[in-house]
Amino acid sequence: MFACRPEPMKAYSPVPPQLMLKPPVATFLLFLIGLSASFGKSPNFVVILTDDQSWVGTSLQIIPNDERSKSHYFQTPHIERLANAGTRFTQGYAPAPYCCPTRRSLLIGQTPARHIYQKDQANWTKAYRQQLSIPRMLKTADPRYRTAHFGKWDMRFDDVTPEEMGYDASDGLTSNGTGGGKGSGGPSAKDDPKLIWEITEKANAFMEAQSKAERPFYLQVSHYAVHLDIFYRQETLKAVEDWTAEERHDFPAFAAMTHDMDTGIGLLLDQIEALGIERNTYIFFMSDNGGREGYPSHPQSKSPLNYPLRDGKGSMYEGGIRVPFIVAGPGVDAGAVSDAAVTGLDILPTLADLSGYSKALPRSLDGGSLKPLLIDRNATTVQRNNSFLVFHQAAARSAESAIIEGDFKLVKTWASNRLELFDLSKDLSEANNLALRFPEKTDKLHRMLVGFLDQVKAETRKIGSKSEVYQLSE
Repeated sequence: MFACRPEPMKAYSPVPPQLMLKPPVATFLLFLIGLSASFGKSPNFVVILTDDQSWVGTSLQIIPNDERSKSHYFQTPHIERLANAGTRFTQGYAPAPYCCPTRRSLLIGQTPARHIYQKDQANWTKAYRQQLSIPRMLKTADPRYRTAHFGKWDMRFDDVTPEEMGYDASDGLTSNGTGGGKGSGGPSAKDDPKLIWEITEKANAFMEAQSKAERPFYLQVSHYAVHLDIFYRQETLKAVEDWTAEERHDFPAFAAMTHDMDTGIGLLLDQIEALGIERNTYIFFMSDNGGREGYPSHPQSKSPLNYPLRDGKGSMYEGGIRVPFIVAGPGVDAGAVSDAAVTGLDILPTLADLSGYSKALPRSLDGGSLKPLLIDRNATTVQRNNSFLVFHQAAARSAESAIIEGDFKLVKTWASNRLELFDLSKDLSEANNLALRFPEKTDKLHRMLVGFLDQVKAETRKIGSKSEVYQLSE
């Protein structure tokens, strides 16, 4: 499935000197093998979640005829390799423009408006613990599933552990730390930048254990990269310094960190091949939110970092929520490109569909199965409980919302009562506000948005502020 391997880069080895299992990891492997049982045909699932990676933060050209949809500076050959083996989605979305809400939402298939940003926020943790999660769903579909989460967990504000949500193995309550290198406090982090090698070792050991035990598995690899702080291998930085910068991207340290993470992804793909499980393993790749708009202690680039998208992390414009999104696996159309709007909320129902989960999914799910899109290039839509996608934040953050239905997107800034309407099919950069030109469309989307938020009892203000009647804005 991953036969199109990238050529090694000149001047250094793209793979660390060794990724041999160290004694603690070997012990961990033996423990996992002890979970063994009989083999079945249930598929394996791997979710790779990167941190703060821009839609244009890879060398994968997401829109085939638009060179703006790739970076000409950051080099991610293994992400390209994965896309060539599966389907890339030009309009992939994170559930939120920040990491924590996205991580919670991905696990249970619900928009943050239903939990962390609801009016009964004080009790959301208790309710969250009771939700159907990906691990729980898969174990209901087939009790032999084993599940693991390695890397950044960061549920924040509470003590919800991976094990409480159904995981068999994890790194525990990891925080929003930088993931700096082991034994290194400096930017070189040559031992293990962003803990990429540790996460990869554990992930590869887990897959090997389940393969030997003939058990199906679910594995989520949540990288700390490319979130700040910036850590990288010195040999990677040395190679990157010879790369040609572009107007948007010209920061060698960040490029080195990005490339090291891509190397880790390549090692994960290599392990799947080595174990001979690629024909029974689905791989999902996405970022938790859009890329940052700038880097500390680095001059602003000539063009916005996320161009052609508007703004970046934390924003309800495309730069904050549109992310690279790839799915590969058995039956998935290799090298395909889909323009359908998809989201991390779709992962749970997709896994339910692919794993043979026989129970009815909760009506509170906001995602839908991507299976039709994965096996049929002519499929163009995802069947969800609602015809639209909603993005929302409030309470501890400035209240902002967005709704997407078809080609149109409405953005609402609650504090200023501002509504903006965009046609994403013609205006990827959200430069032309159509709210005054199409007041009926604006009003329809606004009513749908407010109606949904009211239905799920979402908070629609930052605590201490007020929200009044909306107005159309230029």
